[in-house]
Amino acid sequence: MYSVFIYTLTGALLLISLVVSRKKTLLALKKAWKSFENILPELIAIMLFVGLLIALLDPGTISALLGDNSGVLGLLIASVVGSITLIPGFVAFPMAAMLLNNGAGITQIALFISTLMMVGVVTFPVERKYFGTKLTVLRNAFAFAFSFVVAGLMGAILK
Repeated sequence: MYSVFIYTLTGALLLISLVVSRKKTLLALKKAWKSFENILPELIAIMLFVGLLIALLDPGTISALLGDNSGVLGLLIASVVGSITLIPGFVAFPMAAMLLNNGAGITQIALFISTLMMVGVVTFPVERKYFGTKLTVLRNAFAFAFSFVVAGLMGAILK
């Protein structure tokens, strides 16, 4: 029901925008379509990867590696994969939902998402260029540690 409301509201606001300024609205829609076209290949590739991952790893395996009972190893796997992966948020959250639905634990997925968003192993060279090695290492170390705090809180609150 909420989705219907959001789509109806969006459609109504789009119609209002068309009435107010047809030219600007059409220009905005063209820009939005171009952005969508640019994002689509990356989105499809990651969704295919996640689909393949879920097809190859049955829920039991996902649960063993990232489930509530995976212990420290599951947390380490989630934190390392999240730290070295460069995935945009709009892809990461649906992927996290798929993993949760297939047996991953809340704490592990919270840790994965948190490290994914805050720790930048892949972006380290660029960050080092602008901020220096010491600050980049410190920022990433604090972000990594804080990710465990966030994941612990999420696990405690959502269980």
